[in-house]
Order: sequence, then C-alpha cells, then structure tokens
Amino acid sequence: MVAVFPTARLRTSPFYEATVAEGMTSASIYNRMIMPTTYGDPEAEYWRLIEGVSQWDVGVERQVQLEGPDAGRLAQMLTARDISTCKQGQGKYAPLCNHRGTVINDPILLKHADDLYWFSIADSDIWFWANAIVAERGLDVEVSEPDVSPMALQGPKAEAVVASVMGDWVRGLKYFWFRDAEVEGIPVTVQRSGWSKQGGFEIYLRDGRHGTRLWNIFREAGQPHGIGPGAPTSAERTESGLLSVGGDTDANTNPFEVRLGKYVNLDVPDDTLGIAALRRIAQEGPRRHQLGLILQGETPAPLGFTHEDILLHGTKVGVMTNCVWSPRLTANIGYALIAVEAQAGDTVEIMRGGGVTAARLVELPFI
Repeated sequence: MVAVFPTARLRTSPFYEATVAEGMTSASIYNRMIMPTTYGDPEAEYWRLIEGVSQWDVGVERQVQLEGPDAGRLAQMLTARDISTCKQGQGKYAPLCNHRGTVINDPILLKHADDLYWFSIADSDIWFWANAIVAERGLDVEVSEPDVSPMALQGPKAEAVVASVMGDWVRGLKYFWFRDAEVEGIPVTVQRSGWSKQGGFEIYLRDGRHGTRLWNIFREAGQPHGIGPGAPTSAERTESGLLSVGGDTDANTNPFEVRLGKYVNLDVPDDTLGIAALRRIAQEGPRRHQLGLILQGETPAPLGFTHEDILLHGTKVGVMTNCVWSPRLTANIGYALIAVEAQAGDTVEIMRGGGVTAARLVELPFI
C-alpha cells in the first residue's frame, strides 16, 4: 500500500490529529495539504450525509485575505461576479478567471468589512496570483493567509448540532452569510455553507492551536444525532451537480462551459481580470458545455487519474471528467465536458481502460 511521505511542503490541518483518531483510512492532496477522503466505510459515510449529519475536515479550503484601502477593488478585479452590493457579513460564490477567461478557482468570497475580505479557495494558489496582481496594479492592499481553517457539519441534522453548540441564532443565517463567534473561548466564524447539497455549516477555526478541541466539542454535541466523520463525497457532489474546478475543468475551460455563466456579470469594471475575454466568449457562444453521463454497467467503476475520451458516432467530442457509483441511482454516473453539438438524450461511447462503455447524456443535476 502506498503511503504519503511527510515533508514540510505538505501541511496538515488543525483537525488532522482528530481525523486520525476517528480512523481516517485514505486522503487526497489539496492545496498542498492532506484532505481526508474516507474513514473506511464510504457507503455509511454517504448515507450519513444524506440522512443525518457528517463532520468534515475541510481545512484545505485556505483563506486568501485581502486587507487595506484597496481590498474591495482588488476583490472585484479578481472575480467577474459583481460584488458591489455585497454587505458586511455576506458571502458570495465568486469564480475567478485569468486574462483568457479561463476558470482558475471558484471560491466563496466573505466580506468582513470594506477593507477586509476573505476568498475561501478551491485547489490552486490564489495567494500567489493575488499578490502578483497587487504588484502589477500598484494597489494598497496586503494579501495574506490568516490562521483560519474550516470544519464542516453537513446533512439534514447539521443545523440541530450547530445550534446546540452555538445557539439558535444560527438557524437565522441565510445561505453564505456568516457571523464571528466563540466556542468555549475558541474564536470562530460560522457560515451557512458547505460543499454538498444536503445543507449545513462551515465553522472557520481562527486559532489553529484548538483544532482537536473544537472537533471534539461538535463531535460530542452530535452524538444524539448520530454524527460521524466523513468528507466531501464524490458520489453526493456528482449527483447534486457540484463542480470541482481542476477536476471537471481543464486548462481552457471558461465559466460558460461549466454552468457558471450566471456568476459572470459582463458590466463589471473593465479592469476585472478576464472580462474582455469573457465578453467575447459570451458574444460568440461557448464551444463546449457540461452534461451528465449515466453509464451502462452494474459494477462500480470510478475514474482514475485522467479524463476519458467520449465518442459520438465514432468521433471524439469531449471527455468524461469524473465517474462515481451513485447509491441512489444504482449506476455509474459522471460529467461530460463536451462539444455543444452533443445534447442530452444522445448515446455516446466512453473509452475506458477496460474497453468501450456506452453511456447516455443527461442534464445536470442528476438529483
């Protein structure tokens, strides 16, 4: 069995020791950190998320902090979503593009003040990117990575667990809104958010020395609700149509190809990164789009390390970017990044390691 060799270039989250104690059996690498992926019983973890409450170490979702007089201006330069009406205490899903209009990250923006913003990022180095833009544009803003690490409580019973610890005020939080608080003296930020469609909260630990204690406080509070450890499951997120930038995208993917067009405001300022390219793409129309795939076969056959080619009438028209077994659909399902000529209802062929597999294109989400 392959093990990850420890190195100072690979970080652990403040919750790492707690996840080891919980029985973590496998992990992935995300933002140069260890991200738990399962605790040995993926199906039980899946149903706990669907029906109960699941506790996740998502400390890999690093915060890129913008602080200073030009913080708001830089935040708008980085995303093509209009954030001019974003209020203090509000979060927004805010995809980031490069100068070519290619999606490079899809973070949640949290506005703490007019001069203080966080980007809670997906898997790419936005700290480095933002610092380069600051230097290029001569902005008065400090870009840093604060000591902040999210822990997620997800599932239909998550609200009850979080309210039992934080108080009933959390029930009034709107989606992506957040509030600073303390848990037994531990500073946190509580946001209604999370990388699932089952509902829940992310608890942003603001002092990494208290990771295990914070984990155990919520773990204990969740016992009456059947809490257990888990991770962002590929099956649930695929069923729900959630995007994984870097996994479901490639080096040329623009927002319009992967259902993110509604988060692009073409009338944002002209100095917004990538906006000129995005305006052109919007006018011309994207050449690809994202659809779901339901594969033939009754045996789980997940995707490996590479995208797999999709053929329509013998011609390559795109790639399958992920594939997982869906317990609710009892089928292998995945995403296609595919030419717009291919449409939902078409039958395609996927070039897999074991041969050719037939699949049907469908609209997203699956569920």
